[in-house]
Amino acid sequence: MPVKVRFAPSPTGFLHIGGVRTALFNWLFARHAGGEFHLRIENTDTGREVAEATDQIKESLSWLGLDWDGPVTFQLDQTERCQVEARRLLEEGKAYEDEGAIRIKMPDEGVTGWDDAVRGPVEVANDTIEDLIILRSDGRPTYNFASPLEDWLDGITHVIRGDDHVSNTPKQIRVLEALGAEIPVYAHVGNVLGLDGKKLSKRHGAVGVDEFRREGYLPEALVNYLALLGWSYDDKTTIMSREELISRFTIERVAGSPATFDYEKLEWMNGVYLRELGEDAYAAALTTFLGEQGLDWDADLVRRTVPLVQVKLVRLDRYPEYAGFFFRDVTPDPKLLDARVLAAAEEALNKLDPFETEAIEQALRSLAESLELKPGKAFQPIRAAITGTNVSPSLFESIELLGREKTLQRLRAAAALAKD
Repeated sequence: MPVKVRFAPSPTGFLHIGGVRTALFNWLFARHAGGEFHLRIENTDTGREVAEATDQIKESLSWLGLDWDGPVTFQLDQTERCQVEARRLLEEGKAYEDEGAIRIKMPDEGVTGWDDAVRGPVEVANDTIEDLIILRSDGRPTYNFASPLEDWLDGITHVIRGDDHVSNTPKQIRVLEALGAEIPVYAHVGNVLGLDGKKLSKRHGAVGVDEFRREGYLPEALVNYLALLGWSYDDKTTIMSREELISRFTIERVAGSPATFDYEKLEWMNGVYLRELGEDAYAAALTTFLGEQGLDWDADLVRRTVPLVQVKLVRLDRYPEYAGFFFRDVTPDPKLLDARVLAAAEEALNKLDPFETEAIEQALRSLAESLELKPGKAFQPIRAAITGTNVSPSLFESIELLGREKTLQRLRAAAALAKD
C-alpha cells in the first residue's frame, strides 16, 4: 500500500516550530517513499480566526517548501459522516447514549497496545481508558472520534506526531477497531525543548515560522536544522540539501527522546547557507527580505554591497544595522570623532584619483602615518563618520562604494559635530 501521511494542526494560533518539525518529518517520510503528504486542519469551528490561522499555516509550509498533495481538508467537513458512524456504532451495540451524547464502550480488561515506529511496543491497561464520548449532545464529534475516522476515510497509512498524543492513541485505536477500520502505523516523536530543558515557548525567543522568517533565516537552513531535531543520518553529517534529506530520511532513525533547540547552532547553520549562495542569489534573498520588512532600498546598491557583507552576516536581519549607512543618513556618536583626523581625511580623499579601494587605503594609511597615529586609532573616527558606528564592513571598500561626494559630505558633517 502506498504511503499516505497527514499533518493535522489545530488552528489556534501561529504555527509553532515544534509543529513544523512534525510536518517536516511527515513530509520527508512521504517524499522518501514516493507517497502522499496531506494537510488537514483539525478545527472545532469555522470562525474568522480559523481562516486566518489556516492561511498562516499554509503560508508557513509553502515558504519552507513543504508542499502538500490534494486540497486542504477540515475536520468539520466530516461532521455528518461522524454522526452517521456514531449512530451505526450505537445500533451495533458498540456505543451507548449518555445524557444525549454518544459514548463508545471501552474494554474493562486486558491492554491496548501498538508497535510504535519510534518508541517500540507500547501497552496501556484498558481499565485506565474511560468510555469515550464520540458525539456530543449537540451533534458535534469529539477530536478522538473525528481524527481517527478521517484517517480511515483518507486512507492514512502512518500517523507521525508528537509524543503528547501518546495518551490519545489507545482511544483512537479502539475507535478504529469499532469502525472496522485498518489501524495505521503510529510513530510518536519527542518534543522540542529549549536549552533549559523545558518545552519550547515564547520565553525561549522565536518559536513561530513567521518570527524566524522576520529574523532573516533562510528556509533551506531552517529545514535542514529542524530535520536534525530528533533525527540524524549519521553521527557527523549536518549540512544536507533538501534532496539529500529526502533520500536519507527513515523513521527508524527518529528518536523518541526530546530534542533541544539550540539557537546558536541554527545561526551557525544559517550562516553556512548564506555564505554558500552565489552573489546574485544572495542579493535576491536580501532584496526580498528587505522588501518584506518595508525597506525599499535600491536593489542595484544592495547587490554591490554583497561582497562586503556576505562573509560576516549569519542572519539577513542584521543587514540593516550593519550596512544601512549605504542607504540612509548617519548620526555618529561625537565621542567617537576627532575633528583633526576627519579634516585631514577629507583633504586626502577630496583630491584622490582614482577613487578606488586600493588608492583609498593607501591615502588613509599615509594620513595615519603623517598624523603619527596607529592605523586603528586614525581609522576609528573616519569609520564612525562614514558609517555612524564603530562596527561596519571593510572601511576602504565601503568608502569606494559610498562614493566621493557622500563620503566627503559625511566627513565634513562629522568634523563639525566633533567641534561642537
